[in-house]
Amino acid sequence: MTWSDRLAELGIELPAVAAPLAAYVPAVRTGSHVYTAGQLPFVKGELEATGKVGAEVSPEEAKQYARTSILNALAAVDSVAGIDNVVRVVKVVGFVASAEGFTGQPAVINGASELLGEIFGEAGIHARSAVGVAELPIGAPVEIELIVEVK
Repeated sequence: MTWSDRLAELGIELPAVAAPLAAYVPAVRTGSHVYTAGQLPFVKGELEATGKVGAEVSPEEAKQYARTSILNALAAVDSVAGIDNVVRVVKVVGFVASAEGFTGQPAVINGASELLGEIFGEAGIHARSAVGVAELPIGAPVEIELIVEVK
């Protein structure tokens, strides 16, 4: 079974690659790795939500936005290397725009990590950082970077 088959089995369609907001590209392949730029929770070109987690955005909502962001990251990977060439997920870096006192960043970024596990199984187990920040671009609640190994 290919990763494309697995996505279809899960009823997941990769979105179109999100357009960059500044002077960068969505993903770069170097050797056997693909590094994505930070991906926001865009759906069809629109940001799903704005605000800080623990204030305007609930942790449960933010976890869903992390899932959306990782799908955007996978679309970026697909655009430069092909999703079926992924060998394994290496690292996820998640940023959470956090209200003062909010410390649930790991649970929010689990939205991305759990989806990678559903799609890639053992190959989806990865190293990770979940970082709370004061602000993210255009007011997004979550931003995710992804590093994968490819054939």
